[in-house]
Amino acid sequence: MENHILNVRNLTVDIPLPSGMLHAVQGLSFHVDRGETLAIVGESGCGKSLTSLAIMGLLPKKAIRTADLLELAGEDILNATESRMSDIRGSLMGMIFQEPMTSLNPAYTIGNQLIETMRRHRPVSVDEARDRAVFLLEKVGITAARSRLTQYPHQLSGGLRQRVMIAMTLMCGPDLIIADEPTTALDVTIQAQILLLLAELQKEFDMGLILITHDLGVVARVADRVAVMYAGQVVEEGSATQVFGRPTHPYTQGLLDCIPIPGKTERGKHLGSIPGIVPSLVGNLSGCRFADRCQHAMTDCSAADVGFRPASEVGHAYRCLLTPEQSAQNAAKLGAA
Repeated sequence: MENHILNVRNLTVDIPLPSGMLHAVQGLSFHVDRGETLAIVGESGCGKSLTSLAIMGLLPKKAIRTADLLELAGEDILNATESRMSDIRGSLMGMIFQEPMTSLNPAYTIGNQLIETMRRHRPVSVDEARDRAVFLLEKVGITAARSRLTQYPHQLSGGLRQRVMIAMTLMCGPDLIIADEPTTALDVTIQAQILLLLAELQKEFDMGLILITHDLGVVARVADRVAVMYAGQVVEEGSATQVFGRPTHPYTQGLLDCIPIPGKTERGKHLGSIPGIVPSLVGNLSGCRFADRCQHAMTDCSAADVGFRPASEVGHAYRCLLTPEQSAQNAAKLGAA
């Protein structure tokens, strides 16, 4: 427990709508250790970003957040006041958003924003904050760092703006960084550079990192552990080796079947696909959320309370009625198809 920077137990986010209650996030439990990268993976709308906003305390006003435990560096942040959360954001944990142009203020220079971030949380002088900003801009690979302080966000490329956001997140030396689709607006070459940079900085500064993405290729390169989300729930969790090498939940198997494997996938061969659509999360929910799309579904799947069960290896768990042996057989059939 002492190495867990973040502890989340039974996190739920509900949003009242005219048509009923939207159960956007349901019963999430996970932890993040120092120096560890947890990747939260899932298709758009599964609740990944709402999970990050729930941790940061940045949910919409109407959203209802509950949890049995939400703890950062040993401090209860579930019941923290807004004033305390304002202190925590930026100092103990920081967030890197999808599009840096919407996160950086266009009316202020890069230097002003970096310096203000540090002086908001630390009793330092302007010169000390400026030196820290230059150091971190150099650390994230920005050349002529001191001269960049006088530039405005629109004068930088997308890749440079994202590097500035990373530097801003590091200004106060947080224990935890949440990166929400940090490479979405970048080209492939820059994506790889940003991900490598995040991984290097995380190890150097011994921080916990939550990487939220729908790109499984990204996850395979940088993650230590993986949590696969579907329809507001984590359906499988384990080390990257376990989840990619021995996927146990039918949804995870379906996702991996959609990805071409260099040297193995035959040219012209049809990739796998997952039929159907994501179910509505409004109103009363029961059974497996994936049942209507699963080719291995049984009668009990739609009605039974499907909880987490251990897979064949320690640290690997999934949400399904299939036994690990049945799931392995199904995965083998998909691989042979």
